[in-house]
Amino acid sequence: MIGAREGSDAPALEVRDLATAFFTDAGVLRVVDGVSLTVRRGEILGLVGESGSGKTMTGFSITGLLDPPGRIVGGSVRLAGEELVGADPRRLRRLRGRRIAMVFQDPMMTLNPVLRIETQMTDALLAHERMGRAAARDRVREALAEVGIAAPQERLRAYPHQLSGGMRQRVAIAIALLHQPDVVIADEPTTALDVTIQGQILALVQRLCRERGTGLVWITHDLAVVAGIADRIAVMYAGRIVEEGGVDAVLDAPAHPYTRGLVASVPVPGRRERLPQIPGRMPSPLELPPGCAFAPRCAQAQEACRVRPDLARFAADRAVRCHFPLVEPVR
Repeated sequence: MIGAREGSDAPALEVRDLATAFFTDAGVLRVVDGVSLTVRRGEILGLVGESGSGKTMTGFSITGLLDPPGRIVGGSVRLAGEELVGADPRRLRRLRGRRIAMVFQDPMMTLNPVLRIETQMTDALLAHERMGRAAARDRVREALAEVGIAAPQERLRAYPHQLSGGMRQRVAIAIALLHQPDVVIADEPTTALDVTIQGQILALVQRLCRERGTGLVWITHDLAVVAGIADRIAVMYAGRIVEEGGVDAVLDAPAHPYTRGLVASVPVPGRRERLPQIPGRMPSPLELPPGCAFAPRCAQAQEACRVRPDLARFAADRAVRCHFPLVEPVR
């Protein structure tokens, strides 16, 4: 196995004030609104929120996979110190797959159903590295073994439909990690898998990222998954980060009312009372209220919430976007 990437002291990924909008006939949808994130090498960041919060669009924006009418309208994305926003498309194609990769919820977004696994993995390898086909076959066989696929030579001859869902997702992860990337964005890749397979893949990804120094952004709505895999957590609501910090600190003592609502709605073994729910629903990007986007659903909203709150830093590595946080930030 190749060790962690050496080089610059810059974070694996640094996102500052990222804004993404979709320009539609109905109006401009600001789906990512001033998002800032930092991921160090070998670190795992959990990006959490309800469906429609902007998590996946943040991942697509970082990797440059947005399709029209969506486009980045502001901010910065730096990959190991190199700016990606506004970069030449040819440069982005060279970086994508080699230095930054994405794992999708459905592995068939990565895999071609009419090509054997060997063909797809070898082509992905040779697209960025110069080597003979025999050496490439050896490398992809090793990559399958590293993600826990037994009899990798046999699996290389298979088509995607001949593999189980868990095996297909392992192949997609192997492809994402082929080039020892600086960063991997994983968009809920274990959601459709049973709990046992999910746990195996979580442990596998965590180990490989630690060993290789790859920064990982794990996008999910499942707080239990984040608690088991992540070092830090960033909670999104209506396109904005509303809370961030160490995963244990945030889940044990959430500072934002939205985070508290998410934590309270997680089932606990032995609990008999009905789970509390966050009232209402997330607003459409076309109908965002002035000020705090969560205010219409928040029991402690006041007049001050008509003004948009800033992300206020704590003394340690925590921040919250709230005028009346449950934990008082340092001003």
